Amino acid sequence: MIHAKYQVHGFSVHLTVRKIYAADPAGRLDFGGGEYAPAGRVEIAPVRLRAEDNYLWWELDKDSYFVECNETISLDTDQIAMIEPEDRLLRAGAWHAPLSVRGRSGPVELLLTVGALQLKVKQNARIARVRLFRIDDTAKAAKAARKTSASKTRRAKRK
Repeated sequence: MIHAKYQVHGFSVHLTVRKIYAADPAGRLDFGGGEYAPAGRVEIAPVRLRAEDNYLWWELDKDSYFVECNETISLDTDQIAMIEPEDRLLRAGAWHAPLSVRGRSGPVELLLTVGALQLKVKQNARIARVRLFRIDDTAKAAKAARKTSASKTRRAKRK
């Protein structure tokens, strides 16, 4: 985490940009996975826009990019996290698909789509929000009740 004071809020945590990669359009996807190949990645070097800038910028054209965040996620077994685009990202003309995460992840990775003609992204920019949810015993009890009900239905059909 870059700066908890600015990233942690009452109901969410911001994720920030560490690296951006261009997507090599040679990925493959099939039914069984035997011919699957992920798209390649080519790291994009950020540039200094002004001499006085302490941080560098990525200048992204209308396209899709892989973003590596500075943050990792580590959740308890009864937790699930939802990652959604930061509002300012949307208003700047770009987005990434919302993701749900369970367990542990290395640095969070997002597939960023730039819909505007160009998007400039500063190093450590806040790009997404994580919202954490706890899966409580009520959900487990409801699942058990559905399972019990299904068993009773099967037994009744056999009679």
